[in-house]
Amino acid sequence: MYQILLIINLIVVIIMIGTILLQRSEGGALGIGGGGGGLVSGRGVGNALTKATAILAAIFMVTSMALTWMTRQNVAPISILDSTPISGEEGAPMTDDMPIPPLVPLSE
Repeated sequence: MYQILLIINLIVVIIMIGTILLQRSEGGALGIGGGGGGLVSGRGVGNALTKATAILAAIFMVTSMALTWMTRQNVAPISILDSTPISGEEGAPMTDDMPIPPLVPLSE
């Protein structure tokens, strides 16, 4: 089930990228695009692409949340407190009775 949902998610992403790239540019951000005529120049087609993009975005969000939920179900919860190193080990927290190591090595 996870693999099927992942494939659906990837297909939706590819189609959504295509619909976003097909849309007509509204502004002249860098002075490119948004010219007079073009392949997709009708306002009705623009509305259809906008609606298709919104629907695809909603499907993408739902599949992404479902994948996250399915992944989270297979992971056992862990606690940070259970994995603290014992004093004296490398990476263990310093205590008052431990000497402070020098910042620069004194000799080889």
